[in-house]
Amino acid sequence: MTATSETSESNKKQFTSFREFYPFYLNEHSNLTCRRLHFVGTALVLALVITAIISGNLLWLAAVPVAGYGFAWVGHFFFEHNRPATFKNPFYSLWGDFVMFKDMLIGRIER
Repeated sequence: MTATSETSESNKKQFTSFREFYPFYLNEHSNLTCRRLHFVGTALVLALVITAIISGNLLWLAAVPVAGYGFAWVGHFFFEHNRPATFKNPFYSLWGDFVMFKDMLIGRIER
């Protein structure tokens, strides 16, 4: 079985818990540049949300999807060469992104 067919089979799998999903998520982000782009996008998302709260200007929130998905999708399409997990598992993927961000921040995953 090739890596591509393994990935496509994993994409079809229904995950019953985040604990089960997260190793798959990390595998889908094995390219260092892709992970770094995710890290930058997530940092920008956090900065935009904090800016919106502190300034009271909720228009900052309009940039959140662009910052978050823009960096992540560039990483997937140009470096990882796979489809973002968001398309099949949107909630686990969002959770996975923040957990991966934390893991990179504390040095558990290379960034």
